[in-house]
Amino acid sequence: MRDDIKVWWKQAEDDLDSAKANFEIKQYRVASLLAQQALEKALKALYIKRFNELKKTHDLVFLANKLDLPEDLRGVCKELDPLYLQTRYPDATGNLPSELFDKADTFNFISLADEVMEWIEKAI
Repeated sequence: MRDDIKVWWKQAEDDLDSAKANFEIKQYRVASLLAQQALEKALKALYIKRFNELKKTHDLVFLANKLDLPEDLRGVCKELDPLYLQTRYPDATGNLPSELFDKADTFNFISLADEVMEWIEKAI
């Protein structure tokens, strides 16, 4: 694996590990953000492999479409995409981000990110 792809993939794995660690200490907002970030960085690793350039965007749906991910995995990207703003900014939803995320939702976000990352790992 090329070094530029490797660093994005490694950071994606680190973010997913951090999401799981934050889940264990009940930091669900942080864990949800890190699940989204893990998936974003994994998609960027694949984007670099396919197009030989880094696409600077946080839009998971855009990346998934450009990379022609299977439809079910595009759906995962669509579900996790809003987390980038919802976990960070109170004006994104009108609620405090720390109050938006519970154990079940966060577990699901982590599981979904993990699922797409398994597919991406095989592709890179």
